[in-house]
Amino acid sequence: MVRKKKEYTPRELGDHRLRPESLMMGYGYRPEWSEGAIKCPIFQTSTFTFKSAEEGKAFFELAYGLREQRPTETLGLIYSRLNNPDLEILEDRLALWDDAESAAVHASGMAAIATTVFTFLRPGDVLLHSEPLYGGTEYLLTQMVPQFGIEVLGFPAGAAGPAAAERALAERKIADTLGMIFVETPANPTNDLVDISHFAELARQHSSRRKVVLAVDNTFLGPLFQHPLKFGADLVIYSATKFIGGHSDVIAGAVLGSEGLVNKVRWTRTFLGTATDPWTGWLLLRSLETLKLRMTCQVKNAQQVADFLATHPKVDRVHYLGHITEDNPQYEVYRRQCIAPGAMVAFEIRGGEAEAFRFLNALKLIHLAVSLGGTESLAEHPATMTHADVPVEDQPRMGITPALVRLSIGVEHPDDLIADLDQALAAV
Repeated sequence: MVRKKKEYTPRELGDHRLRPESLMMGYGYRPEWSEGAIKCPIFQTSTFTFKSAEEGKAFFELAYGLREQRPTETLGLIYSRLNNPDLEILEDRLALWDDAESAAVHASGMAAIATTVFTFLRPGDVLLHSEPLYGGTEYLLTQMVPQFGIEVLGFPAGAAGPAAAERALAERKIADTLGMIFVETPANPTNDLVDISHFAELARQHSSRRKVVLAVDNTFLGPLFQHPLKFGADLVIYSATKFIGGHSDVIAGAVLGSEGLVNKVRWTRTFLGTATDPWTGWLLLRSLETLKLRMTCQVKNAQQVADFLATHPKVDRVHYLGHITEDNPQYEVYRRQCIAPGAMVAFEIRGGEAEAFRFLNALKLIHLAVSLGGTESLAEHPATMTHADVPVEDQPRMGITPALVRLSIGVEHPDDLIADLDQALAAV
């Protein structure tokens, strides 16, 4: 296959701009490059041959940043830890959803987050982050990152977040060393929102010494229902394992943003070895073709599930974006920032851990498992599973209670999901 940059499926037909869901079928690839194959082959190779020694030299100069890239020059294929046709095509297509200049795929969502953090932060810097975060991210940021001399400071997701973040920076007198703001919105598992525009402005205000990077984990709403770059985020991060992969059969991550920032992440990825593999890249290319179909179905199902739970006598509270009312302080952020409420529903069962466990153990159609965003519906107990590493004394202030159950709604028939929830609640 000979792949020439920018000689792709066109993004416009005359004055008509093609939508991402249409471009997922062929953008970045032409059948004539691979014997007429309608789908991109799997380039299961570790290394690539050079046409000449001079070409190999030029490729390595670009890969290692030894010189500036010339206007008409592109980085050729060298080694699959650096680049691979499956990954390059995947990155081209992923970037379309968020209208990003560039994307870099990783071996997992955590690999994407860790690579990004260690790209932009150094000893003596401060990392400001929202709470709660996915448990793995929480552990990385609060337990591992400080070992590298980076100070970590949290603020609550939700309406109180902006004031709390600014107060913490002022009280600690560390604003001059702020290097990155990392937010997860909606928050996992509570669905609390973080105002991206506010923190983009906060990052700008503290960028006099050097640029403060705002990175947003957009996994919960995926590339369909929220576009952080449009609200001032510098980078958007995904666990591509979730909605992007969507079939619970791959582990992957992605970072998207401007060409300049993503290239820095890509350089770090090269030397940390956090790129994903060609087979995973190919599977994600397959998944992108049905992304809108799956997520549209899931959001419709989640609405019905959330409505059912909200009226059930054994449910005390439902955490669902679609139920945010005009009197809620987060209503304005939701209406401005989110396109749809997504497929994640959390609820607090009447009782505590024992009642939550009885409910989970009684499910028959919905699977008791962690992760999210797959075609099948999943249920889990955050306090003892995905967020078990969050200290017990810290869980309540983050909204993680013993009674909290998190649901990821799939593509099953909504009546069947509700029937399963109903019979499981009856067992409590």
